[in-house]
Amino acid sequence: MKGLTVAAAALLLATSVNFAHAQAARDTIKVVGSSTVYPFSTVVAETFGKGGKFKTPTIESTGTGGGMKLFCAGVGVGHPDITNASRRMKKSECEDCMKNGVKEVVEVKVGYDGIVIANSKKTGLFKLAIVDLYRAMAKEVEVDGKMVANPFKTWKEVNPALPAAKIEVLGPPPTSGTRDAFLELVMEVGAKSSPFLKALEKEDGKKWKAYAHTIREDGAYIDAGENDNLIVQKLDANPSALGIFGFSFLDQNADKIQGSEVDGVAPTFDNIASGKYSVSRPLYFYVKKAHASVIPGIPEYLAEFTSEKAWGKDGYLASKGMIPMPDAERKEFAAKAKGLTPVDCGALK
Repeated sequence: MKGLTVAAAALLLATSVNFAHAQAARDTIKVVGSSTVYPFSTVVAETFGKGGKFKTPTIESTGTGGGMKLFCAGVGVGHPDITNASRRMKKSECEDCMKNGVKEVVEVKVGYDGIVIANSKKTGLFKLAIVDLYRAMAKEVEVDGKMVANPFKTWKEVNPALPAAKIEVLGPPPTSGTRDAFLELVMEVGAKSSPFLKALEKEDGKKWKAYAHTIREDGAYIDAGENDNLIVQKLDANPSALGIFGFSFLDQNADKIQGSEVDGVAPTFDNIASGKYSVSRPLYFYVKKAHASVIPGIPEYLAEFTSEKAWGKDGYLASKGMIPMPDAERKEFAAKAKGLTPVDCGALK
């Protein structure tokens, strides 16, 4: 028993010493995660750094899934302080954090974003239905009552009203929160148009989800990595292709690319804010409470991000394409950020 007490004390002392020297080891906030949230957090970081009191945080675009792995790997100066996410943290990710000693994680929702399906302005505007996107992207589709390998090569084969252009879509990898949201908001909804899959959902939800979430691998869908700016460049160079990414990248490149209508609604700031554009999702970042009192500037960085001048209706993030939350939500999450209120793992899915 005495040995256990001594061991525990030694561990506590080692942890205390580690954090006592954290400031000397690292005096810059380290942020990883979502490529979608990246431009917003970068603007906040630059504004924060110009204040002169603290160094400008370093922001790395690793993708939501990749960021969660880095963030949840442990506590200490060798691990990130904050991770950006274009979807909510999963329960399994929160549990991984806990297993690795990241016991208190603060969740801050920062705003909303639309997922756009865009193409070059050098060609015509696409007017798509969610079912069109599902039928074009699914690895297997229902034909004559049976699930078969996706036979569609052109958009016209998917829907006679669409152009006879080859199906070629540049999109995010499996580690991306944008990919997760696309699967949920587009592929799952589209799968319900299939009588076979609609029946299967009630009988075997796991098997149904496998069908709904599996993107084709025959070249029609191209994994373009976590760099959404690269997708934009490729669309400009290849007018026949479509790309999937966050609204802010469309907003920032409106001179080169255009957003397809989805179910008759264009991906505009107002349509996303009002909820008319259905392919939209919330954006988040997560903070290690254990780092907040050790790494210089974390509370102040959170205060900058959650200030009205940043995320408010007329804030500088809105001018960059982020859709502000309603007043009540901004007030709620500003309070959670200020109070460093930990998220409840049990409340996550």
